[in-house]
Amino acid sequence: MDHLIIAPILIPAFAGMLLLLEVRERLWLRRATGLIATLALVPVTLMLFQRAFAGEITVYDLGNWPAPFGIVLVLDRLSALMLLLTSLLAVPALLYASQGDDRIGANFQALFQLQLMGINGAFLTGDLFNLFVFFEVLLIASYGLALHGRGPARVGAGIHYVVLNLIGSALFLIALALIYGTTGTLNMADFAVKVNQLDGQARTLAEVAGLMLWIVFGLKAALFPLYFWLPATYANASAGVAALFAVMTKVGIYAIARVYGLAFGAGELAGLGRNALWVVALVTLVLAALGALSARRLGEQIAYLVVMSVGTLVAGVAWGTPAAFGASLYYLIHSTLVCGGLFLLADLIGRGRGDLGDRIMAGPVPAGRGGLAPLFFIGAVAVVGLPPLSGFFGKVALMQAVPAPLYWALLLSAGLVALVGLSRSGSTLFWRATGEADAPRLDYWRLFAAALLLAAAPAMAVWGGPLLAISDATAGQWADPSQYINAVLNTAGGGG
Repeated sequence: MDHLIIAPILIPAFAGMLLLLEVRERLWLRRATGLIATLALVPVTLMLFQRAFAGEITVYDLGNWPAPFGIVLVLDRLSALMLLLTSLLAVPALLYASQGDDRIGANFQALFQLQLMGINGAFLTGDLFNLFVFFEVLLIASYGLALHGRGPARVGAGIHYVVLNLIGSALFLIALALIYGTTGTLNMADFAVKVNQLDGQARTLAEVAGLMLWIVFGLKAALFPLYFWLPATYANASAGVAALFAVMTKVGIYAIARVYGLAFGAGELAGLGRNALWVVALVTLVLAALGALSARRLGEQIAYLVVMSVGTLVAGVAWGTPAAFGASLYYLIHSTLVCGGLFLLADLIGRGRGDLGDRIMAGPVPAGRGGLAPLFFIGAVAVVGLPPLSGFFGKVALMQAVPAPLYWALLLSAGLVALVGLSRSGSTLFWRATGEADAPRLDYWRLFAAALLLAAAPAMAVWGGPLLAISDATAGQWADPSQYINAVLNTAGGGG
């Protein structure tokens, strides 16, 4: 168990390297390798989740060099929860892509594994520089996945995505240089201690670095005004990629929560940038709802719903209380799985309409409408927050934890606007449809993958109480940064 913490990074890393070496003509072998590696992450992350929720914070000293001098991986309840969520999302996403979408590019399976490596590493690292490194790993893999399949729309959206994230990476490096120059460390726990001991010019530079981090993480999370790359990128990506990308914005939110909770939740720099994050989150929420209403393609509409969830979540994080963060975590799990399922469903609907694809306009009856329409109804009800599914419980928990009338008004109004947009889409795609499309029959493996993710909505409603308790326990540990700091800085060597 001592070395299990590094498995979520090593499994996809080794699988990705193996996939690059395997004979490209044997597609079945690449699919088997990718699916086995991804499936293996589920029991591994489940064991890590159980270990973390026993209350123990595990610190793994790479090379047996203790913090703050060496690189460390840290497993607490928050990182364990995010690892488990990623593995549960990745399996249906890859299963869907393995029904043919991975055939277009020879390195799809390898890039998918490297993407998982970057995401898992970002959740586990206890070092700001290695957070940057894992960001770059997941971003480089995502560039290839976003462009997978080519096409002018996909290439155009991919170029915007690449350019903006390269700018974000440059800002990240500048922020890290300022942090190291003022505190002499990039270890998160050590930085949290030293940043609150600064004064004078050094403190000012640290504040600038902190604000730059919010910009970088806001870009990764797709906050206003940095979210404009997301709808086109996600809508034009292949369905399995878009589903996995549903957790990409959550990496940015995780980074905001992690750094804010450790360094800026208390002490001399408490609340740094908090008011700005609150305002930006609310603006993101409103604009994303309007984008979902005006979208002309179903995939684009779902992408705006992802952005709307980002605004909802960051507002909860910016509120800063354990209750608000706990409710945000429940909503984060819900929105990631449901939006991932909706991306897969949108692709199925588009495939069933022939040349018209997922454009929201009257056309032929989608192939397999009898199975697709109920799933779309479940997904739409869940994502806008109507009872009795998980989105409703998530929004109620957020409203209870964030007693701000403006937030309530915008959250409910955005949900209503999204409901109108999805109602228009559903009626256009299913009920105003006439005739039969010249399209292949419904692929039941693809349908199974989409249903697997959308099943999270009723499941999270049925087990809402235990899941909210898990979220609250995670938030309680997050709100006490001394546990994390003491575990990292006082731990005995446990690496290899």
